[in-house]
Formats: sequence, structure tokens, C-alpha cells
Amino acid sequence: MIEVSPAHFEELVAEALEAVPEELAKLVDNVIFVIEEDGPEDDPDLLGLYEGVALTERDSTYAGALPDRITIYRNPTLRICDTYDDVVEEVNITVVHEIAHHFGIDDDRLHELGYD
Repeated sequence: MIEVSPAHFEELVAEALEAVPEELAKLVDNVIFVIEEDGPEDDPDLLGLYEGVALTERDSTYAGALPDRITIYRNPTLRICDTYDDVVEEVNITVVHEIAHHFGIDDDRLHELGYD
């Protein structure tokens, strides 16, 4: 497994977020980003997870809701990568993938767009 410190991995996630086009980034609403070391027990190989109410599902009852949560998992990401460049690419793909879920885009459509 390639080594990337937790602090540096956090920087890679921040850089991936900064790379999101401004016109999309300003539409991200009420979301927190979290980095955890390991995936959930029931899916330890999970790279990222979006939990919340997608923008396409929100209505007038959404007001006052807790923030949605996007989690990026460090160790599962490092396990599937062979090089540092692979880590950078996978972090970028995972961040975009989870933000897409926030916009209501499902896994099938993401697959069609090349985000596996």
C-alpha cells in the first residue's frame, strides 16, 4: 500500500475540492466534507460516501436540516493505488463522484460519464 500521511491526504482532498469548477462549487449547499481512515464495517473498501438529501430531492420542508455529509476514506483509497499519481487521480474522482450524488446524479449515470 502506498503511503500518504493523513495530513497530506487531507491536502489532496482540499485540492480536489478547489478544482471543482466555480459555477458548480457555488451550488454545493449545506454540505460538510469529512476524511476518515477506514470505510464502514459493512463496506470496508468504500472510497467515499454521500449522506444527505440531494438538491433534486429538497423541497420547502428542507429548511433547518443538518448539513449533508461527504466522507472520503483514506485507507481504502491508498489500498487500490499503486503510485502517488494514482492517489491524486482517485481522490479527484471520488470527490467529484460524491458531489455528483449531492446534485442527484446516481451511480448508473456516473458510470456512463466515466466516473467509476
